[in-house]
Amino acid sequence: MRSAQGGHRPREIVRGRARVVVSRDLEALSALAAELFVTLAQQAGEVEGNRFTVALSGGETPRRLYTLLASSAYATQVPWEHVHLFWSDERHVPPDHPESNYRMTYETLLSRVPVPPENVYRVRAELREAGEAARDYEDVLRGFFTLQPDELPRFDLVLLGLGVDGHTASLFPGTVVLHDRKHLVAAPWVDKLKTYRITLTPRVLNKAATVVFLVSGAEKAAVLHAVLDGPYDPDQFPAQLVVPTGGTLLWMVDEAAATRL
Repeated sequence: MRSAQGGHRPREIVRGRARVVVSRDLEALSALAAELFVTLAQQAGEVEGNRFTVALSGGETPRRLYTLLASSAYATQVPWEHVHLFWSDERHVPPDHPESNYRMTYETLLSRVPVPPENVYRVRAELREAGEAARDYEDVLRGFFTLQPDELPRFDLVLLGLGVDGHTASLFPGTVVLHDRKHLVAAPWVDKLKTYRITLTPRVLNKAATVVFLVSGAEKAAVLHAVLDGPYDPDQFPAQLVVPTGGTLLWMVDEAAATRL
């Protein structure tokens, strides 16, 4: 992977099936992720009638990536008419709520690039019941990917983060969704947050062609070490569940997060 860090070349580590790319800081990490997004989107756009399907992540770390993708340096390189945007998870709040993953993405990216509105598939998290929102989003996925009852959607790219407790998307430690083998989308109750979340299930994440974790900051060093180097215990560290079958697993992390690797 080429450097986007003003001469500072990222270093790479291999952890099982995972490739770990360590960048200098969040800015450099985000630039590399933007380059990857552009490359994958262009490859998809070169095929007649092809679509580039992405499941976006919420949280603070991807905010800089989305801002970069909306900048002139990157936005003009993306064939937005081929890009179809989904979300890996969402908070059970309306789309204009400050905690909404959709709102953050809209403000940093969607409002600033020419992606067709019909290519944006947000979770209808304003629905009264989180379970209803999950069922609705599963119907959206089944319709878009024209799935048979036993088929799974295959995203071209899934972006994920990592919480200090080891969660990713809205797959939190000890929640029943970690063992869900039936649904594409679930609405687990997260007791520590006293709220429901809407999330893609592990089997959907593991069907993706490329999964990219974005991890930044010294506060993530201990959990990143536990997830990548510790014993396999996905009930405690749900991010360990994400190992795409027949796909690429890439961790993009900064030096602060990688101090214990």
